[in-house]
Amino acid sequence: MNKISLVIQCDIAHNRCSGYLCNDAFYNGEGMFTDESKNTRYMSFTCGGCCGKSVAAKLEHVGKRLRKDPDINKEDVTIYLASCMTTDNHHYDRCPHIDLIKGIIRKHGFENVIEGTSISKRAEGKRESGEYKKY
Repeated sequence: MNKISLVIQCDIAHNRCSGYLCNDAFYNGEGMFTDESKNTRYMSFTCGGCCGKSVAAKLEHVGKRLRKDPDINKEDVTIYLASCMTTDNHHYDRCPHIDLIKGIIRKHGFENVIEGTSISKRAEGKRESGEYKKY
């Protein structure tokens, strides 16, 4: 069975981050990707900017492509909200539009949503020390 791991990254963070660590975590089976199989496809795009409503158009396009592919459906897609969106980190705090974005994802029929991608040990240390907030 084919599967897709789709990472949605913060558009603002994407201006200074290539998504390398998220991609690396996926291919190394680390962070939030430890349960992904080897025949899972990796896709990524940004939220499109605040407030994240362009996620709807991007997911509509993904859904349209899935309807044309008999080997995969929406249940086979896991959407990861990148750590830059879901945590307090060196870019800035957690996305204030996260609940809206999760609602858009579910409205488009995608139920498998995971918050976070790669987990930085340094950032986790800062969360433990109280320098960054925990969610």
